[in-house]
Amino acid sequence: MFKVFPICAFKDNYIWCIVNEHSKECVVVDPGDAAPVIKFLQEKSFKLTAILLTHHHWDHTNGVKPLYDAYDVPVYAPQDTPLEIPAIRFEKETSFTILKNLTFEVLFVPGHTLDHIAYYGDGKLFCGDTLFSAGCGRLFEGTAEMMYDSLMKLKTLPDDTEVYCAHEYTLANLKFALAVEPDNHAAKQQQQKVELLRSKQQVSLPSTIALEKQINPFLRSDCSNVIQTIQQRTHLEALTPVEVFKHTRLWKDQF
Repeated sequence: MFKVFPICAFKDNYIWCIVNEHSKECVVVDPGDAAPVIKFLQEKSFKLTAILLTHHHWDHTNGVKPLYDAYDVPVYAPQDTPLEIPAIRFEKETSFTILKNLTFEVLFVPGHTLDHIAYYGDGKLFCGDTLFSAGCGRLFEGTAEMMYDSLMKLKTLPDDTEVYCAHEYTLANLKFALAVEPDNHAAKQQQQKVELLRSKQQVSLPSTIALEKQINPFLRSDCSNVIQTIQQRTHLEALTPVEVFKHTRLWKDQF
């Protein structure tokens, strides 16, 4: 009943449009730019009914006020995300229903930013810049411990959960994932698949939690192959999974 469309913005952002196919009503997630959203809605004859935000970065929020002014729809946002307009704020993890009968759980996932949240419902996860396919967000505000805990929270979602992240970073992330685990056959297969998709300018998403558990080094900090690689790079022994994650993230920052 609910279908998800990508709206491309900037160089590699995806603004996700979730549509009730029966009513043609929709919501958009992280509209960093209003223009492509308005164009898409007009082309598809969809009716915008809400805006969902995951965190405060401009490339996720700059389109919010123009869309609010044009459509006068509710905006759902983290408690501490600065906005010029009224918003429904989340002070704690909770759930809410939109598009008639689509219920989302709000998950707190700090790390990339302190205000970051994710939305999970109908077997779909809209995770902004926390979890990417084969990667994760940079630690701009939070700590490695925060991000690790957030990723472990997402890792516990059902394996068939569809993962809708906010950027087309998959190929670059897979290149790094294979530097961490050169013999990861699932990552090699996914790299070939995504190379073909991107050669046709097709979207590499959504991923799934099951796939990410196989290919994403940031979800595999407790795996022997990842631990061994990080130990060899750092010359450290007896690393905890959080420490493995921290050193993997530092490596990726410079990769």
